[in-house]
Amino acid sequence: MSSALASADLIRHAGLRVTDSRRAVVDALGEHPHASADELFRQVSARLPQTSLQSVYNALADFVGAGLARQIEPAGRPRLYELRVSDNHHHLVCSQCGKVEDVDCVVGAAPCLAPSESHGFAVEAAEVTFWGVCPDCAASPL
Repeated sequence: MSSALASADLIRHAGLRVTDSRRAVVDALGEHPHASADELFRQVSARLPQTSLQSVYNALADFVGAGLARQIEPAGRPRLYELRVSDNHHHLVCSQCGKVEDVDCVVGAAPCLAPSESHGFAVEAAEVTFWGVCPDCAASPL
C-alpha cells in the first residue's frame, strides 16, 4: 500500500475528509514522530508549497480531536504531535537537546499508574514524562 493511500485511509477511518494538506501532515507525522507544528509545517511545505502554517495547525487539531494523533506538552517545550495513540505509552525527554523517545508502559494495563486519590474521577489514562540526558548529550563535552 502506498504512503498516500495509507494516510488517506487513516484520515477516513478517523471520520475526517481527506485533503492533500491532511495527507501531507499525516505523512510528515509518520516520518517525524514527536514533531512540533512548526517542524511539520517545514516538512509539509516542502511537498505542498501552497500550504500555510494555519492549515497544519487546523489539521493537527482535527487529528487530535478525532483520535488520530496525540498531543504531548513537555514542560518548557512546544506542543509535540505523534500518530501513536491509544496504547498508554509514555515519553523520555532530553533536558538538554529536547530529543523525545517513546517508552512503553511497564505494567501494561491502561492506565499503568493509579493516583493515590481519585477524587471520584474515573481514570482513563496516565501520562508520564521522564526527563534526563540522552546518550548523545551525555557523551558531548560541555
